[in-house]
Amino acid sequence: MQFRQQALSKLQSPEELDLPVRLARPQGLLALVVTVVVMAAAAVWAVTGSVSSTLRAPGILTYAQGSYVLQSPVTGQVTGVLAKEGQRLAAGAPVLKVRTARGDRLVRAIDAGRVTTLVAGIGAVVTTGADVATVEKTRSTRDPLLALVYVPADSAGTVPVGADVDLTVQSAPAQQYGLLRGRVKAVGRGAQTRQQTAGLLGDKELAAQFTKGGPKVAVLVKLVASSAAKSGYAWSSSNGPPYALDSMTPASGAVHLAEQRPIDWLLP
Repeated sequence: MQFRQQALSKLQSPEELDLPVRLARPQGLLALVVTVVVMAAAAVWAVTGSVSSTLRAPGILTYAQGSYVLQSPVTGQVTGVLAKEGQRLAAGAPVLKVRTARGDRLVRAIDAGRVTTLVAGIGAVVTTGADVATVEKTRSTRDPLLALVYVPADSAGTVPVGADVDLTVQSAPAQQYGLLRGRVKAVGRGAQTRQQTAGLLGDKELAAQFTKGGPKVAVLVKLVASSAAKSGYAWSSSNGPPYALDSMTPASGAVHLAEQRPIDWLLP
C-alpha cells in the first residue's frame, strides 16, 4: 500500500512546467560543435587541398646513347691491348690484337666512345662472341650526363614528363653536398628485360640489379645545368662537390609525382 500511496501522490502533484528542459550537457554540446567544425574543415581540404608524393627508385649516371659490349669477332690469343680504361676512341679504333690460326687480327670499336671496362688482357684466350670490353657511346667530354632511373612498371604511368627529380649520387655524399637536381625528360614505353638493360648499360650485373623484383621501366632524367658548380650541375645545397661527376656512377632518384586532391581518391 505504501507504493500505491506514493503513485497517487505523484499523480495529484502539479507538473514542474516552469523549470527549463535540459536537452544536452555543455560538455556534449562542445564536443558536437568541435566535430562539426573538424568535418567541415576536412571537407574543404579534400576539395581545395593537395597531397604530393615521391617515387623512389635506383638509377645510374650515364650518357644519352648508353653503352655497348664489344665482343671478339675471332678466336685466338690476345697479344696486344691497344686501348686502356677511360680512353676515348673513334669508331673503328683498334682495341685488341688477337693471334689466330690465320694470322693477327684486330678487334675494333664499333662506335665512338669511352672505354669503361677491359675484360681481356695480354695472354688471354678469347673465343668468337666473347665479351672483351665495354664502351660508352660518347663523342666528346662536353657531352652532358643524364640519369637513368628504373621504376616499377606498375608505377611508371604516374611519372609525368617534366617532374622534378632529386638524385642521391654515390660519389657525392648527400649529407655533405646535397642532392643533384634533375627533371624527367622521357618515360620508357614499356618494361625492359634484363637483356635489354644490359645492352643499354653494357653491364650484366647492373642490369640484374635494376631489374630485380619485377619488370622495370627506364625513366630518363635530364640534369639541371649550373655554371656556378664545379660539376656543371645544380645541387640542393651550396654548389655540390668540387669535382666533376663520372658516368656509370650509381645513384638513387626521388621522383616528385603530380599533386592530387584528396577527394580524387574517393571518386571513381
